[in-house]
Parts: sequence; structure tokens; C-alpha cells
Amino acid sequence: MSNLQDKKNNTLTITAKPSNKVSGNILVPGDKSCSHRSIMFGALAEGTTHISGFLPGQDCLATMNTFKAMGIEIEGPDSEHNVTVHGKGLHGLSKPEALLDIGNSGTSIRLLSGILAGQRFETRMAGDNSLNKRPMGRVITPLQLMGANITAASDGTPPVVCSGLAADEKLNAIDYLLPMASAQVKSCVLLAGMYANGTTSVTEPGITRDHTERMLTAFGYPVKSIETEQGKKISIEGGHKLTACDIQVPGDISSATFFMVAGLIAKEGQITIRNVGMNPTRIGAINILQQMNGKILVTNERLAGGEPVADLVVSSSPLKGIDIDERDVPLAIDEFPAIFIAAACATGITRLRGAEELRVKESDRIQAMADGLVELGIDCTVYPDGIDITGGQLTSGTVESHDDHRIAMSFAISSLRATGEITILECDNVATSFPNFVALANQVGLTLIPNN
Repeated sequence: MSNLQDKKNNTLTITAKPSNKVSGNILVPGDKSCSHRSIMFGALAEGTTHISGFLPGQDCLATMNTFKAMGIEIEGPDSEHNVTVHGKGLHGLSKPEALLDIGNSGTSIRLLSGILAGQRFETRMAGDNSLNKRPMGRVITPLQLMGANITAASDGTPPVVCSGLAADEKLNAIDYLLPMASAQVKSCVLLAGMYANGTTSVTEPGITRDHTERMLTAFGYPVKSIETEQGKKISIEGGHKLTACDIQVPGDISSATFFMVAGLIAKEGQITIRNVGMNPTRIGAINILQQMNGKILVTNERLAGGEPVADLVVSSSPLKGIDIDERDVPLAIDEFPAIFIAAACATGITRLRGAEELRVKESDRIQAMADGLVELGIDCTVYPDGIDITGGQLTSGTVESHDDHRIAMSFAISSLRATGEITILECDNVATSFPNFVALANQVGLTLIPNN
């Protein structure tokens, strides 16, 4: 089982001391979504793929190790975060010798389900305690409609078992309307579509991140999309191939959001965050924070590896509470814990609705953030699909991160406006998405002390 399986092993606590000023010019780690996909598509491509800017966090390393276990030769990451993947084509994977340990990565297990559904060998996947509580029915249902032999536990959670297809079997193409706006489900079905007879289509009711479509195109696999009355319809025809290429991973906007909020809530100062991915399906956090009166200047816009990137100049700002536009929710779904800290430091009430997806992340992020904010003196009202946060004075206290890296990092940056020390429990999983977070935060002016 995962070495993170036993909660008792999570011993890292972070003590965050109050600070007033931030300053600096920083780079955040590579985008996690792009890093996952670069390994997956590189492994399934014909030829050798070179990746720069790869995120060496535990989630992405779990994806890498999974493909190594299925016979793919991968070199790196080196000290410059370069990775080389020697692909074997769509049908070049081999049966792993043991259960695939996915660690804490929901992206890995859901996208891999689509890839493994089209293989001719059996695989089993599971992860740590947090991952093994996450719902898999949302990907298993469409895969079963495609004829995949895939199951989960009786409650719809991992382990996931793909029994494999017979020698003369192929998946069936489907036309699938997503029941929720989810990039992971969309990507899972599209990846399975590469192994299907005919054209598989996915219609999304709301905009979701499109890294899969962009990277499939970069690897030479044709993808079509049209706008329909029900939403955007993305189609992929089975039987084409992926061709190896060079991938430059942009900086992760989810990681950048912690420093955007830090720059905004600090009493004084300015932070420049360079090379941030500006994919239009991911910029909800910038939209929301700017609507809250946040001073975020987007400069030096350019393209890198098929993805738009820019530098962000963030200045201390008097934030105000807003009603968050539900159209921005899927564009900022991973960034809401940090946005909640901005709301706690704003004047007035910030209201979020339509975000029930937050309850099935690494933790129930609505409840986890509400509990921590209340502990720190902030008034919150929780709803099934959202929260109301009344801005006020953050105090001191001890908060539970519930092994959720984004909860831990969000409360760490809240110390910029706290009256005393904040102790954050169970922070080991910060390494899953942002290995050098503590060092970078201290570099720009925070005072974070990790304690094992």
C-alpha cells in the first residue's frame, strides 16, 4: 500500500508566524495537470518525448512510477526538472507485477482508468487513505458504457480493477453528456476513445480545463470541438497515433494562486510571479480576485509548449467581498481554498454557490476551510454547494489540514493577516503539489517553520 496510507505517518506540522510585508520575483513549480499528461502521452507516443519544467511533486511522480511499472523507460527528473520518456505507442504498455500505487493523485487514477480500460491485461489501482475515499463512479459509468471491464469497491471508491479486453475486443465509441463539469471525467472518456471503434464525443455542461485536448493536439492526435446547445462537444476518433514531441510545462496557476493571495492580503508589498500558465480554462482565480479589487497586472504574455503563459505583478490591495459568478467556479475549482483566505481578509461577505465539487476533493474543502476559518475567528455559513465568508480579523489557533495540501498552504498564507501564530497539522502532503512551498514563502516574507 502507499507509504502515505497510515495517517500516523503524517507528522509534519507547520507553524506560521504573523508577517506584514511581502516582496520578491519568483517562479512557481510546473503545472501539475500538464506534468501528469506529458508523462501519460509521452508513454503512449511513438518515439522519445523531452519534457522541461516538469513538476517533481509526489502526485506527478506517482504517474511516472505507474508507467515505469508498465514497462515504460523514463529518465529524470534531473535538477533542472527535465524528463525524458521513451514511448512505446498506444499498445506498448505491459501488465504490472503488482497493484499500482497512485498515492494521493485523483488526476492519475481517473485519467489512467481511461487508458487502462483499453488494454488487454488486468490492472489494479489504489492509493492513500484520502484517495481511497474519492468517488470513482463518475468515470466508471461511462467506461462501462464503452464496454470496459472496470469496477471499484461497492461504495464506488478505489481500489479500481480493470480486467482488460479480450484479444478480439475493442471499446465502443459513445456520445457522452457529462453530468457535471469535470475535466478529469472528460479526459478519462477521451483517452479511452483512442482505443474505441469509431468517434467518441464528450459534451461538457460548463467550461473545464482543456489541457488534454491541447496536449493531444501537440502529440499529433486529431481532436475536434464544436459548440452545441448543451455545451462544448469534444470528439476523438479511435485508431490514430501519438507522435513524440518536446513539451515545455508552464508554471502552475494553482500554485501561483497562493502567492497571488499572499501579495493581495499583505499589509504592504508587491510580488512578481513569472511564467504562469494562463490557459483560459484555468484563470478563474484571477477573475475572482480582480473582481474583489485585487491588483493583479498580467504582463509579458506569450506561448510556451502550446499553452499561454504570462508574468503576474501582484500588489497589496484593500479587498472587498463579492458574489462569485458561478461561471468562474469550474475555472477556479482547485484554487478556492486560497480564495477563501482572500475572502476572510476582505471587507463584507463573499458568497460562493455551485461548488459542490469541492466536497469530493482530497478533503471536503468547503467544510475543512470553514472549520479552520472559524477557529481563527472568521464567521462562515456553510451550504451544500458553497459558503458565505464574512471578512474580519484572523486570530491565532490550530487548524486541521485533513492531509490536504491546498488546505495546509492556504492557512499558511493566512498568517500574513493573523494576530498570532497559526499551527497547521498534517502537512506532509504539501509535497504532492508544491515541494518547495515553505522555502519560497519564506523567501517572499512569510515566516513558516516546519516541525517534524
